[in-house]
Amino acid sequence: MECIITIEIGTNAVRIIAFDLTGNVIGSSKGSYPTFHVAPDYSEQDPDQMFITMLYVMKNLLNERIHPFHHEVISICFSASMHSVLPIDKHGVALGNAFTWADNRGKNEAEELKNSSVGNSIYDSTGTPIHPMSPLIKIAWLNRNDRDRFNKAAKFITIKTYIIQQLTKDYLLDYSLASATGLLNIHSREWDTDALEYAGIAASRLPDLVPVFQKLNKLRPEYQKSLGLSEGVKILIGSSDGCLATLGGGVWEKDMATITIEDSGAVRVVSKEVLKDSKQRLFNYLLTDKYYISGGPTNNGGVAFEWFAKQFGDFKSLYDVDQVMQQLVQEATKSRAGSDGLLFLPYLLGERAPIWNANARGTFFGINIMHEKRHFIRATIEGILYEIYSIGKTLESHKTISSLTANGSFASIPFCTQLLADIFNKPISIGKNPDSIAQGAYLLAATNLGIFDSISTAAKSVKMATTFDPNKQTNPIYMKYFGLFERLSNKLQDEFADIARLQSDI
Repeated sequence: MECIITIEIGTNAVRIIAFDLTGNVIGSSKGSYPTFHVAPDYSEQDPDQMFITMLYVMKNLLNERIHPFHHEVISICFSASMHSVLPIDKHGVALGNAFTWADNRGKNEAEELKNSSVGNSIYDSTGTPIHPMSPLIKIAWLNRNDRDRFNKAAKFITIKTYIIQQLTKDYLLDYSLASATGLLNIHSREWDTDALEYAGIAASRLPDLVPVFQKLNKLRPEYQKSLGLSEGVKILIGSSDGCLATLGGGVWEKDMATITIEDSGAVRVVSKEVLKDSKQRLFNYLLTDKYYISGGPTNNGGVAFEWFAKQFGDFKSLYDVDQVMQQLVQEATKSRAGSDGLLFLPYLLGERAPIWNANARGTFFGINIMHEKRHFIRATIEGILYEIYSIGKTLESHKTISSLTANGSFASIPFCTQLLADIFNKPISIGKNPDSIAQGAYLLAATNLGIFDSISTAAKSVKMATTFDPNKQTNPIYMKYFGLFERLSNKLQDEFADIARLQSDI
């Protein structure tokens, strides 16, 4: 039986899934790698550790679920998290670790650019909000603060580009992932002149641009042999995790949106037009030359709940994080909507949409003598979902949304999905495959193989398994608490800046 393999290079893990040609999952495997926070605002990963993990996970999946059952891999499609930057030398050797999307050390550069006229022009051209997350700002930070590494860098690439180059020798970047760099003009589909000038680089120091359907070189012979794959396997460059999560969520109708919550999170819509936001709160990224994925991201999705679990969960071993989080969710159900007056601002990693404040910090507000552990658990979950709602509310100021789909490991927890439906006051559906990034990568590969005649047809093939209807009684409660959540997020701007300065002075 022929099959398609999708490789997702995620923030904290690589996820590899095998699909048959009708879209059924026939095997999956996952491997984690660490993120290093060596100083405040630093967020880095070892690219070689990520590559080795990907190879290990891939080989295990092939040896356990593919080769023994005589499945033939005919296509491999990549996805990756956005906004990573890895400087490499002229030999392709990594110059240190890669910056992840969560790296906030370019705060000063971002603030300076955002408040300038050229910053407005760059946002209009690139569709990427001016924020430390973007490779534009990361490269500018290197230019100003790490001149040795900046000057040694022959190219600034993404983690995805690095891993693909190791496998195939190609130094390429798809338009979709490139549109999240803050360096690509999404209208002309060329590297943007103003952005390049601000970063202090020429286009030659960036990868070559290709469409998401670009077929790559064959796997290097050593990997064909090691993985047991034929040289005829189609290797597709694929897209970004966000764009593929939207495609895999089946969002294609005009009034639909999708919510993704893994480690980070986002609310997204699909359109043939750019959503223009004068406050620069929304992104506009390319899926293909005809479709834009628009929306807003949060830094603090499942990672915030995992942080809570690691600090306050009851561990019987070091490796049962998932089980501990399940237990905490069960305990959260014992608290009422609104956590009896306890609020959590989930800004553990600063924040992106809609406040775009890299200095934002996590805060529990309203603690009183009656609050117990169960209240803190539920407040943590509610805070994460209030932040998601605030992004959806911003989107709805530009576009009507009548129904939503949810995907990702955190959003697909039934308790969390029901809370999302109650907070949004809209029905929320879960697809048969909650891993919508992999589903989107499968749909992209299947379209390339001719199984679907277009991306639009592929998206419309996604079937929903369950729909959660909103509880009309709890929505008014959540809206009262959300109003306070929103006011606190804005009122604490000065205090966020002060605590960030104090931390940097230590």
